[in-house]
Amino acid sequence: METEITQALVNEHRLILRMVALLERNARRTAAGAYDGWQFYLDGVDFIRNYADRFHHAKEEDVLFAALFENGMPREHSPVAAMLLEHDQGRQYVGAMETAAKEAMAGNGGAAELVVENALAYAELLRAHIAKEDGILYPLAERLIPARLKSDIIAGYAAAEAEKPAGFAAHYEALVTKYEREVEGIWIPNDSVAPSLKMPMTP
Repeated sequence: METEITQALVNEHRLILRMVALLERNARRTAAGAYDGWQFYLDGVDFIRNYADRFHHAKEEDVLFAALFENGMPREHSPVAAMLLEHDQGRQYVGAMETAAKEAMAGNGGAAELVVENALAYAELLRAHIAKEDGILYPLAERLIPARLKSDIIAGYAAAEAEKPAGFAAHYEALVTKYEREVEGIWIPNDSVAPSLKMPMTP
């Protein structure tokens, strides 16, 4: 059976989309004046920067996309080039959301609108971005990259994962689950995430 080089990335998309759904729901509640959980937005920034970007996007950019370039994909005016531009756009939204959430937490009531605007813009971008990767780019990669090179790509993913501390992925899944349960009305205190798995936010 031929090795699949994108299934692990598709699986990671599922967790990212769960956070996207939380951003959408809570941003709409914030816009309606019904939610001021600014720590949620900062935890969302932490998730996006560390799990979605430095973990998931790094695998794409440093391993999968690099292999596509090496196997004939143009660096400009190509599906990969478009995805890289969207990665950068997402980082801009996340930076703006973080700044606004910190201002809101400090008591600047006018910052809430910017939190909502950037959270929803990021969520809209990521939903469309992931649909294009899952539906177009990843199937193209499976066809374009020769079978003899696929084990090297899987090894590249494994090397990226090995650079992260033990419990990294489990920590971020627990974080998403905590906020999902909060939405459902089941309050789980912050200490419910094991101290050994708590990750510091990376600037």
